[in-house]
Amino acid sequence: MKDPNTDLFDPRATIDSDYVLSASTSSRDSDFGFAFDDSNFSDRLLRIEIVGGSDETEPEFGGCSSVLDWARRKRRKEEKKTENALDISKCPQQQVLTCDQPDMVDVLSFENPDEEPVAMIEESLSGDEGANTNDLNLDSSTVMRVKTLHISSPILAAKSPFFYKLFSNGMKESDERLVTLRINASEEAALMELLNFMYSNSLSVTTAPALLDVLMAADKYEVSSCMRYCSRQLRTSPMTPESALLFLELPSSVLMAEAVQSLTDAAKQYLSARYKDITKHQEEILLFPLSGIEAILSSNDLQVASEDAVFDFVLKWARAHYPLLEERREVLGTRLAQFIRFPFMSCRKLKKVLTCIDFDHEAASKLVLEALFFKADVPHRQRALITDESTSSNHRFIERTYKYRPVKIIELELPRQQCVVYLDLKREECTNLFPSGRIYSQAFHLGGQGFFLSAHCNMDQQSSFHCFGLFLGMQEKGSVSFAVDYEFSARSKPSEEFLSKYKGNYTFTGGKAVGYRNLFGVPWTSFMAEDSVHFINGILHLKAELTIKS
Repeated sequence: MKDPNTDLFDPRATIDSDYVLSASTSSRDSDFGFAFDDSNFSDRLLRIEIVGGSDETEPEFGGCSSVLDWARRKRRKEEKKTENALDISKCPQQQVLTCDQPDMVDVLSFENPDEEPVAMIEESLSGDEGANTNDLNLDSSTVMRVKTLHISSPILAAKSPFFYKLFSNGMKESDERLVTLRINASEEAALMELLNFMYSNSLSVTTAPALLDVLMAADKYEVSSCMRYCSRQLRTSPMTPESALLFLELPSSVLMAEAVQSLTDAAKQYLSARYKDITKHQEEILLFPLSGIEAILSSNDLQVASEDAVFDFVLKWARAHYPLLEERREVLGTRLAQFIRFPFMSCRKLKKVLTCIDFDHEAASKLVLEALFFKADVPHRQRALITDESTSSNHRFIERTYKYRPVKIIELELPRQQCVVYLDLKREECTNLFPSGRIYSQAFHLGGQGFFLSAHCNMDQQSSFHCFGLFLGMQEKGSVSFAVDYEFSARSKPSEEFLSKYKGNYTFTGGKAVGYRNLFGVPWTSFMAEDSVHFINGILHLKAELTIKS
């Protein structure tokens, strides 16, 4: 069977045995432009009936200087059609099928409002018989004008499965040589460009709005080579947020998905790079459609405080766009939850997920359980899960570069309130600390108070050399004072066990921090050396034990 996503001139095509062409004539570089609308090289006539009111006579890209103009024009036409749509209940019974009311679409969303392409062989109808013919698949609007072109059925059939099926569907070669297409006036310019492309493998239009219209026509008439051509041309145009979102909102037929994959990939990469700091661009991103949110959240390079912040943002967006609870649960459960990396959320936030009404309880329980199992798993099994997901689109087990590093926490209530906090830092992260950088951990709680760890590259107490420091801070919360015993430890070679490095006690007040400027007692160069005993498989393993003083 021939792949419907290819044309017969495409070297990748697999051609039906009853329509074999030699390799030399299958080149997609073949140029038959000289034969376009030339009776000497044609075996049929194509009659194009153009219908539509006065508001339909202008091409989609006429007067459009940008894809945003193109999207706005699409919106206006959809609104016009909605205003003029008939009430189905008032339609005569036999005409109900012609009264479909188009859905309203957002300015950056796109749905092809035009009907599926309909081709027919012109029959000899006379008088009232012809006038009364009523095919519900055809636009019943008055034909404004007619264009007739000389066409070559082998050329069109080789480029388009639509025309291939049309010409091989039992048509008699002798008398029925006239083929009729009925289109809206808004499609005329794009269809003429498409027909010319099928002969010459090139387009005369170069602007993004015009290419989008040809792209839609190519999808409608199944000309995948033209879709790829338009996609390549659009990729070379300067990308904007509006164009990127519009590309992601194009119809998602199987043919479209294959032919325009590179364009949608480029749009996703553009959005994820431009909006990787979702906190900085939050108000703008909150207006994006679902496809734009998915593109941004799929990025591993998202710059965000923590995965807790990603969860909060997703909830805020979903509540704004889907006020109905059932719709919101559907979108969160089937589309957005896969982009939230629950294993890297804090345990405190995971508890809130379980009671969040925006998520189906069963689905939320499954997500939280999976996250907790990952947190508790041994490192080599975690790495195996990450490797298995390396080709996945959601990457739920892959850690982003958070502003606040995730920690593992063990909480104990007896005999005294205590928590043990584990913080792992990659060698590259430590390298980037030099000469005066800091890395903060996610917040953790003890006795109702929030604490955090911070790793520093700083000067030693005598300011003679750089060294690695570790500090414990309490989040600012009024004038509360809090007495805590603390101990810092780190794994070291060769035993790879945690060895105590520093211990002390401190009465915290909001916003204060305490620690040790040179945790390992060595200069920065020794700490970061290739043979450093502090990095195990490229990871620095730190531990802090906090106990409330009795």
